[in-house]
Amino acid sequence: MSTSSKLSDAPPKVENLQRMLQFQEQAIVSRMLVKNAAGSVTLFAFADGEGLSEHTAPFDALVIGVEGRADVRLGGVSHSLGEGDALLMPANTPHAVDPAGPFKMLLVMLRGAKGE
Repeated sequence: MSTSSKLSDAPPKVENLQRMLQFQEQAIVSRMLVKNAAGSVTLFAFADGEGLSEHTAPFDALVIGVEGRADVRLGGVSHSLGEGDALLMPANTPHAVDPAGPFKMLLVMLRGAKGE
């Protein structure tokens, strides 16, 4: 996968998201897979006991569960996210991630122009 502005900079290759990033004790680790003007794709691995407190983001985002389970609070409503599950998070909506043990997720940030 490419971290440059063009996906074509790297030859196409099948990757396994669960194996692309390893858990680290008492940490949240991330690996940016793609970043360009349209947005970004980042893989996260949360160690047991780690999470993200409530915050907002200025762009729409799609969260996809890769391994484990987590409760994702979105606008005050809790959503259970597991492997293969996806949750669309509208821009500027408060959200938090509370994993139930080690958890991996893929975050796709969508930097669309206003009105799109």
